[in-house]
Amino acid sequence: MSAADAVRGFFEQVRSGLNPDAAHLFMAERVLAHQVTSENEVTVERSPADYAAHVREMQEVYGPFAIVVEELIAQDDRVYVRWRQTGSHVGETDGFAPTGKPVVEIASAVYRVADGKIAEYWIQIDRQGIRTQLERNAE
Repeated sequence: MSAADAVRGFFEQVRSGLNPDAAHLFMAERVLAHQVTSENEVTVERSPADYAAHVREMQEVYGPFAIVVEELIAQDDRVYVRWRQTGSHVGETDGFAPTGKPVVEIASAVYRVADGKIAEYWIQIDRQGIRTQLERNAE
């Protein structure tokens, strides 16, 4: 499986929320996730099971969300993806009670693929944009 095919399959099956338990098909047993928030970078180790649980947590907060891949560019073992996720605020998050109102997440990541599976990624999410929407929805 090419790097682009692995990441495309990951988005279509796992990240979309359609089949989180398929994570083991697209992710290595140990994945380094570099999460960039402003100037801070935190690296966590994820397993396919951890990631599946993460997707289910997003579903608890944002319901059955829709995800649209707006750009996917592959070069060698790296794949860049930019996406838009739209859901409804149906669960408590960051101290905000559910409002049922729409919330849009805009994010991008670079995935490194080894042996046909995601082994590492660097992700940036517009967390301030999400927070602004949650604050506005709470008014």
